[in-house]
Amino acid sequence: MAAHNELGRWGEDVAANYLQRKGYTIIERDWRSGHRDLDIIAYDGETVVFVEVKTRRNRLFADPEWAVDYQKLRNLKQAANHYIKFRGIDQEVRFDVITVVGTPDNEPEIEHIEDYEW
Repeated sequence: MAAHNELGRWGEDVAANYLQRKGYTIIERDWRSGHRDLDIIAYDGETVVFVEVKTRRNRLFADPEWAVDYQKLRNLKQAANHYIKFRGIDQEVRFDVITVVGTPDNEPEIEHIEDYEW
């Protein structure tokens, strides 16, 4: 696996553990709808939360949340819509972004942006 894929997988693991510590229940990870994917799908109480995880080694070039642009958010919403129909979800939903900055060799910096809007 390429180094950036390994870093991304590590970031998703960090984010999933973070959410579980906050009381979320993870429903699915890496759910695919064609070429679109949803990193983490979880319950926050009765709300279904679609979580996009962005992992970076550092903030030298830009903050990781800036990678969730209009096109990415549009793809996430399309994948979430497919998931909602596929699973027959009839609950409130929201989109969150979790950024993980660091590497497996150190303590990561985690930021959780609830109800992300672009």
